[in-house]
This record gives sequence, C-alpha cells and structure tokens, in this order.
Amino acid sequence: MFTIAIDGPSGSGKSTAAKMTARVLGWEYLDTGAMYRAVAVGCMAAGIEDPESIADYCRRMDLEISTDPEDQYVRLGGRDVTSAIRSPGVSAWVSTVSTNPQCRTELVRRQQEIIASGAFVAEGRDITTVVVPEAQVRVLLTADPQARMSRRGAELGGKLSEADLRDQVLRRDKDDSTLVDFTVAADGVATIDSTFLTPEEVVAQILILAERAGIEIP
Repeated sequence: MFTIAIDGPSGSGKSTAAKMTARVLGWEYLDTGAMYRAVAVGCMAAGIEDPESIADYCRRMDLEISTDPEDQYVRLGGRDVTSAIRSPGVSAWVSTVSTNPQCRTELVRRQQEIIASGAFVAEGRDITTVVVPEAQVRVLLTADPQARMSRRGAELGGKLSEADLRDQVLRRDKDDSTLVDFTVAADGVATIDSTFLTPEEVVAQILILAERAGIEIP
C-alpha cells in the first residue's frame, strides 16, 4: 500500500496539508496527534496522572478514529470527543501522554495497524521515522515559530493569550522532542518550509514528491 508520511511541529500546517492531499488522491487520512489527545481526554476525566496508569489506560482504551478526510471524528468508549480533544486544557496536558514511552509504543502499534489497511496520508511527529519509515513519500513540514503561533491562534479563534499560545506551541514541541526528533529531517525525508506558503502551495510540493515516487495523481 502507498503511504505519504508528514511530520512537523505544532502550527506547521501538517494537518491541513495532509487532509488536502488525501482529498486530492482519494486516500484515507490519519491524524495521529488526535489519538494522543484522546488518551489525554480519558485520563483527565478519570483523574489518571501517574505514568504507569496512563500507559495502562492507553493499552485498554476503546478508541475509534475516522480516517475519512471529509468526516473527521474521534470516539472514546463510544462517546464523541471530537471537540473535547481540541480544548486548551487538553492541549496543555497532552505532552504528559506523548512523552510516556509505553503509551507511545501502544499508539504507534495502533497507528501501524490502521495504516496497513489502505492508502494513507498520515501526519504527526514520528511518522517518517518510527511509524512508517518505509513510506513512499516522507516530508518534514516546518515553519518559523511566529508563523506557527499565529496559525494556532487563528485556529482557536483568538481565545488564547500570546503566553498561552507560546506554551501550547513551543513548550509542547520542546517536551515532545525529548522522545522524537521532529525538528531535523532524517535521511530520505524532504523538508518543506511552509512559513510563506499557502496550504495549496504546500500540497502542490507534496504531490510533486508523490509523482516522483510513482504515485498516480488524479
């Protein structure tokens, strides 16, 4: 099966680019970050905080995540948490999950199982190096910090202060980079700097890489 893997820091535009690319190709889309956020929602609701309990919850949770780029949803134990996973509180807490090695191992296993089922555009922080290092197209999408904070602020409707945005975007990146290096492209991974590019221009560059890899573009 074909896979396009896109990694990058918060606010680099990887979710938008990945969904748009999936739509163009008629492929499935996987937002791996939503899976970590779902764990955070479940743990916060249950008052789970210690690393072992977080890992145990992660292994046994009933998680359903849509792979349709036109209809995204996340369900936890049958409950729709699509909106809840994007709340500021979850954004501030999710690094507790993503920096838990046992939890990360479990979620990588689940992600690999999903991606193996079809043609996917998958995005996250370790897709090009850990989840699908054999992907036909591997991209590291970057942008300068100010652009990333501005984009995330726009996504949240201007509800966060600059200090809170800096915490969500830059602090989270710093925390997550303790386990996964998503700031420097690994061998064979193409870097696209989206700072001054529109989403359409980013997708156009990804599609050029896909065509070079032998993927048929509709």
